[in-house]
Amino acid sequence: MGDDPDETTAPRPTPDVPPAEHDDGGLDYARAAARAASKAPGGTPAKRRGGPPSDADRRRHRRAGGRGSGAHPDDRDPQLLEGLVARMVASHGWELDLRVQQVFGRWAEIVGTEVADHCRPETLVDGKLVVRTDATAWATQLKLMAPTLVRRLNEELGHGTVTVIDVLGPHLPSWKRGLRSVRDGRGPRDTYG
Repeated sequence: MGDDPDETTAPRPTPDVPPAEHDDGGLDYARAAARAASKAPGGTPAKRRGGPPSDADRRRHRRAGGRGSGAHPDDRDPQLLEGLVARMVASHGWELDLRVQQVFGRWAEIVGTEVADHCRPETLVDGKLVVRTDATAWATQLKLMAPTLVRRLNEELGHGTVTVIDVLGPHLPSWKRGLRSVRDGRGPRDTYG
């Protein structure tokens, strides 16, 4: 403490306060704050580094709902994609939708190739399967086959999934409007099948 003005005016660092120069990450501030908190009255001692956890740490971890790592598999372990997809399907309730889409994709296997060439399933809602045919003759044939198809579809999807098959004929043009429409006429009949 001499005549040098810089020496008398410069603040001296205290043990609990970090020096003025520090790294940009702020790690020295965090360390100093942890040291100060552990020395303060009522403060918690600094955590140990390394070594096995104490019995108190294990009990605290279990009470908090955590699972310890060990030899048994848990959710943190790598999972097979098949298991993850199965859990996601179950949690969202997509089982029936997937089975329905599988049946729609395998329609030719279930009903036969000849029938599948002339009709296709459109929707399955509340046990009612809507099937569209390409000709009215196939619509009649499918209505006769309906009980057999219901049984076969329920074998694939589960009992009671399909209760009724609604068979629709081909999409036909409307003759209700235009130059050649007739009021109260009988309509086009089956000129397309």
